[in-house]
Amino acid sequence: MACEKMKVSINAKAYELPALAVLSDAIGLIQPAPPFAVAINMQFVPSSHYAQTQLQDGDKIEIIRPVTGG
Repeated sequence: MACEKMKVSINAKAYELPALAVLSDAIGLIQPAPPFAVAINMQFVPSSHYAQTQLQDGDKIEIIRPVTGG
């Protein structure tokens, strides 16, 4: 049986993940340095939900670092 794949976008770059991937799998691909926030399809996801948030084919994931300034 072939391993099913899905395509997602992380910070506007295309990636392939296993069909049953969760958000923490996607974050692990780019290994951002903390602190950061994550949104899927423009919806914020709390860090406590990364491991149980199921991804879907075509999801657009944004990993955002805070910006300081005035």
